[in-house]
Amino acid sequence: MPSPTHPALRRALHHAEEYLSGLEDRPVGAMVGVAELRARLGGPLGAAGMDPERVIDELVAATSGGLLGCAGGRFFAWVIGGALPSALAADWLTSTWDQNAALFACGPAAAVVEEVAGGWLKELLGLPEEASFALTSGCQLAHFTALAAARYAVLRAAGWDVHEAGLYGAPRIRVLAHRERHGSVDRAVRYLGLGSRDLVPLETDAYGRVTPEALEAELGRSRGPVIVVLNAADLNIAAFDPFETLVPLARAAGAWVHVDGAFGLFARTSRAKRYLVAGVETADSWVADGHKWLNVPFDCGLAFVRDSAAHRAAMTVAASYIAPEGSARDEIDWNPEWSRRGRGFALYAALRELGSEGLEALVDRTCAHAAALVARIGALPGVEILWRPHLNQGLLRFLDPRAGATEADHDARTEAVIQAINQTGEAFVSGTTWRGQRAMRVSVVNWRTREADVQRTVAAVAGVLGELG
Repeated sequence: MPSPTHPALRRALHHAEEYLSGLEDRPVGAMVGVAELRARLGGPLGAAGMDPERVIDELVAATSGGLLGCAGGRFFAWVIGGALPSALAADWLTSTWDQNAALFACGPAAAVVEEVAGGWLKELLGLPEEASFALTSGCQLAHFTALAAARYAVLRAAGWDVHEAGLYGAPRIRVLAHRERHGSVDRAVRYLGLGSRDLVPLETDAYGRVTPEALEAELGRSRGPVIVVLNAADLNIAAFDPFETLVPLARAAGAWVHVDGAFGLFARTSRAKRYLVAGVETADSWVADGHKWLNVPFDCGLAFVRDSAAHRAAMTVAASYIAPEGSARDEIDWNPEWSRRGRGFALYAALRELGSEGLEALVDRTCAHAAALVARIGALPGVEILWRPHLNQGLLRFLDPRAGATEADHDARTEAVIQAINQTGEAFVSGTTWRGQRAMRVSVVNWRTREADVQRTVAAVAGVLGELG
């Protein structure tokens, strides 16, 4: 007997194929506002149910124009990848199989595929073989996971068992973090019961890197447990801290070194770019996102911890109804989630589709596209290049052509150009503030981005500038 879900799945396949085949022609930005979306999707639920295939058809119709084209090749706003064909297909199967990837007993294949993918990633990224790992929903929970291990370890070294005694009365932990850190670090620190007074910004040089002098000074002011958070590519200019210099300084002071490598850690996979992350493997923990350069569907965060005992101690849980499998890896020992989807399937598929050579080519290709976008747009009249990409991130500023224009005028002009570009539907970009100036950020990580996308985007920007005058 055919499954009652088959008609709905066929409708979903039809709509998915239609969506993907239309990425080239559909506006990249959303063309429908919040009021219209609420009107389409809202209203009373109703008492009677509805045929599954009709639900799918009406859902697609109601969301039309309200989806960002971040799956396509002209989305440059934030560091968001697309979805490789195998990863997307594996993600569909993940929902179909509906495994609870908490324990080997709940989903044996989900546990093993995650174990294998984690091992491959450590090899690709050149991280210590003994490091443990976790797959989380994103870098937010990856930070939480790794920093929980760090908190446990540095307090243990200070003679305090945080699991037994909690934080009340514990030695104060200072977190010395890159001034241009991502906000997810702050949230992770807060989740772990540490206050903002414990989060100390580290000064940077003209290239956005923490200086040895700044780190040494703050280490010298510390009288208790210390965690140091460094960047493997910040969001604005992809700045990499000098790990070969900073990590030994921190280690000599007994500090734990954590690295935010949301996308920049994947520079390790490129022979042309890995000089940027020299020495990063000497740190204590690292995080990255699979839904950036690996181009797996949301959500996929990656956490790696050198001290696997501290990692496990920070995350594991025991209960009478949990049946651990001694010879297998139970995911619940390494993740903050309990019930969780088997996100390892899509990750495994992406790694097999790319291979090490394909991943290197993807990194190099997208970096080249980022450089081309910044150079070609920067050559247009009235455009200033604030940062040329050495990886995949660049910054552009649009100058007000009026005589006597102020910095505030240039900021306003930049915002107006960004909005106008997005309204064309040809590309989608975002703004940022860097060193007190508003700028347009260019970020390229999507596997679909091609030279034709670069050309269309440059033409769209030129058209906007011509219309604005």
